[in-house]
Amino acid sequence: VEFLYCDLASMKSIRQFVQRFRAKNCPLHVLVNNAGVMLVPERKTEDGFEEHFGLNYLGHFLLTNLLLDTLKQSGTHSHNARIITVSSATHYVGKLHLNDLQSRCSYSPHGAYAQSKLALVLFTYRLQHLLTANGSHVTANVVDPGVVNTELYKHVFWVVKVAKWMTAWLFFKTPEEGASTSIYAAVSPEMEGAGGCYLYNEERTKSADVSYDEELQRRLWTESCKMVGISDESSRVP
Repeated sequence: VEFLYCDLASMKSIRQFVQRFRAKNCPLHVLVNNAGVMLVPERKTEDGFEEHFGLNYLGHFLLTNLLLDTLKQSGTHSHNARIITVSSATHYVGKLHLNDLQSRCSYSPHGAYAQSKLALVLFTYRLQHLLTANGSHVTANVVDPGVVNTELYKHVFWVVKVAKWMTAWLFFKTPEEGASTSIYAAVSPEMEGAGGCYLYNEERTKSADVSYDEELQRRLWTESCKMVGISDESSRVP
């Protein structure tokens, strides 16, 4: 195991990480996009993005795009490289505000978090479409880990914290249990060559209806490219 530092809330840090990783000339067979914050008070990343959208979504969007060439070179017909992105059941209530992705008009921690998780699902489906169109030996899937007993809940109200402390043993998954579906997506032979799936409890299930809106997927992708400063290669793909 080797650790390389990468701050997903910093576009500069992401680019520096990718440079360091590429310098090692290592193949990349599995990329798990798992960083995140939840229900944080209104604040911005160093690049000026609303933190939920900037860290949870844009950080992973840029990281994945900068590593795509390495993933494509690493995947083969019999062993595809795999991209696993961790979303949440909260995406089911999320709304994507293309005219206000930074939640400037009316900030809600719940709304901003849900939007970031919906964006990850839309991103995954669009990414898989592009990978398939290019004939790449890379698959992209999105995972719902369930309700897991971690420090992610440190910004919830104190009443919720008390309830969590009292009931976590009964209703919450352990971190190991929460990681199981991501691991399944990353290494299971059953997922070989399968992309564009939403997985929960190691099973394929249906995501929110709006997440299958291909026009919304395309528009989010294009806007995301502008925000992180990369060219939109998808414009040539229908």
